[in-house]
Amino acid sequence: MNNTPYRLRKTSPLPLGTRTLDNGVSFSIFSRHATRVHILVYRTPEDTEPEHELVMDPKNHRYGDIWCAFVEGLRPGQGYALRMEGPWDPSRGLRFDPSKILVDPYARAVAGPYTMESGPYADSSLPNAPRNVVVDCGCSPVWTTRPRVPWEETIIYELHVRGFTKHPSSGIRHPGTFRGLAEKLNYIKELGATSIELLPIASYPRDENINRNPLTGERLVNYWGYSPLAPMAPMPLYAAAPDPMAQLRELRDMVDAVHEAGMEVILDVVFNHTCEGGDSGPIMSFKGIDNPVYYILDSETASYANFSGCGNTFNCNHPVVRDYILDVLRYWAVEFDVDGFRFDLASILGRDSDGNLVKDPPVIERISSDPILRHLKLIAEAWDAAGAYQVGSFPGHEWSEWNGRYRDDVRRFWRGDPGMSSTMVTGLTGSEDLYTGRGPLKSINMVTCHDGFTLRDLVSYSHKHNEMNGEDNRDGSDENFSWNCGIEGDTTQPKIRELRLRYMKSLMATLLISRGVPMILAGDEFGNTQYGNNNAYCHDNPVTWLDWRLAGSTHEATVSGYPDPSEDDISEGLAMLSFVKGLIAIRKRFPRLHRGDFYRGIPMGPGQLPDITWISTDGRSMDWTSSENTLGAILGPETDEDGLLAVLMTAVHDHRRFILPSPPRGHGWHLLLDTSLNTPPVTSAVTPVQNSEYMLRGPALALLATFPEKDVLS
Repeated sequence: MNNTPYRLRKTSPLPLGTRTLDNGVSFSIFSRHATRVHILVYRTPEDTEPEHELVMDPKNHRYGDIWCAFVEGLRPGQGYALRMEGPWDPSRGLRFDPSKILVDPYARAVAGPYTMESGPYADSSLPNAPRNVVVDCGCSPVWTTRPRVPWEETIIYELHVRGFTKHPSSGIRHPGTFRGLAEKLNYIKELGATSIELLPIASYPRDENINRNPLTGERLVNYWGYSPLAPMAPMPLYAAAPDPMAQLRELRDMVDAVHEAGMEVILDVVFNHTCEGGDSGPIMSFKGIDNPVYYILDSETASYANFSGCGNTFNCNHPVVRDYILDVLRYWAVEFDVDGFRFDLASILGRDSDGNLVKDPPVIERISSDPILRHLKLIAEAWDAAGAYQVGSFPGHEWSEWNGRYRDDVRRFWRGDPGMSSTMVTGLTGSEDLYTGRGPLKSINMVTCHDGFTLRDLVSYSHKHNEMNGEDNRDGSDENFSWNCGIEGDTTQPKIRELRLRYMKSLMATLLISRGVPMILAGDEFGNTQYGNNNAYCHDNPVTWLDWRLAGSTHEATVSGYPDPSEDDISEGLAMLSFVKGLIAIRKRFPRLHRGDFYRGIPMGPGQLPDITWISTDGRSMDWTSSENTLGAILGPETDEDGLLAVLMTAVHDHRRFILPSPPRGHGWHLLLDTSLNTPPVTSAVTPVQNSEYMLRGPALALLATFPEKDVLS
């Protein structure tokens, strides 16, 4: 490696990462405890052997704790990697190993095999380690293109970039990629969603999972991506182009296309742990750069604290790590113009370097007050794997939260657990018990998400079926508040299928008429299944790919080893899709369903009815002592032109006759939707209701409205 065309010169220590200049690249990295830093230069990112190796010595290339050099001759598109010299002393948390090839935490793109065939992890030595790619950053974001959807109008659609279009039934040109998602945007827009939440798109080691599917022998993978390796670099697998520079353009083009369609992009980000695992895990990046700074270590043994459940815990509130997290978020926000972030296991952001939860966590405060980030949508998964559960009390008061209590209460109501009416009322009205003083828009309401059963599986399985995960069905939650409607799994019995479809409609209807911000799991709108697997993190196959035949696709899509949907499956999928589109239209048609404040139970104006009144089936005040899950709500008008809305629901397997209040003079009650019927929801006065009475065939939910008689359609 002599006679190198590359030369090291002194440069500024800031900013960290790489900057391309006229005749080379300025390089800077933090390491407090390293004694020497090596830069490996690759002619192309595909090369497995470096072309040259350059050494930054502390005399010429160290400013405090930052190692920096200008690499003359290095160009955008080339590969580079790191080797770090320093003490190997795990008892003090120091794990420097110059044989390991390391990923730069500030890498904007990565390339390489991600090979993990020797043991549970790759050995991170040549030629198995990923390479960083020099990127010429500095695109010109157009801030005005952001739709900036108000929280009260937001409907989130959670999806996995690969799984959304990978199934052959998607019928698109670039399945499983950013381009593929862009090709499907019209579908999401027509559905009515406003904001697309992407499971992690930052680079991760896909092959870290060593398990095999015991039923097929197929090697399992890390599919979800909650195991970051390079938090600033898009996952190469999600791009159609092999060239790393083109991959960045694909992602930017996809975000631009989402904005052009009037929708937003929210990224799921992971700062609670990394892919390097615990004491026996690999050294791939942070461990080999400055382990005791980047990770929370036991003060006596220097072993890894495991508040994440994944072997290590990122040291989020160390000043250096705080700055790094801010840099990552700003990069995605500025260079790719994303509209918000959902933080996985966000309670770890509130732990100090000893692992204690603190009152005002510095990193959360920094994010909340950052001049760029504070204007974006910030969503916390307000718990972690070590027992912290901060739903309703997450310290980032400007943030919204995944409301796990809402999810569980809605499921339990419709499953028929006794005495759930009062908790259902709380969820329907925005979870005021959790968000007093903050408002219902802090609640991200969901019935399902990527982690757990799909909506169809929630009503088809009473128990998880994760045998294909290779962990003897031990993984995944044991309590899902699900019910199989009488038969576990798939069935051809018409009565059970009809009941399941009714439950799916009722659960989805509850979600979309509740105050708060609804989030829909992609595929639930047409009854997608994961065959009872409630922890499908390890499957990159039709278990997790959306089968678009359920939504009406006619593309040839048979996949060996997986059943084709039946005619009944497709018929039900189309019915469900039509129903969900109608539901979303109703939510948008009646703003009182998604206002940003809580119901008060008082009249909205002189001579008007209260904004909400709870009734029993006889039309009188609700009997809160009843254990029966049956309730009604009358929503008063917001303006003189508005009529009344009635929400009627029962989880009882029997008919319930509701007496409704007399409509305003010149108005009549009309049915908007009933989950026990085959008709899709409507937003206008089509189906009149006689005598202000309605018979609800439970279990079901109905929504009715009063319209002026002159508006009744013939």
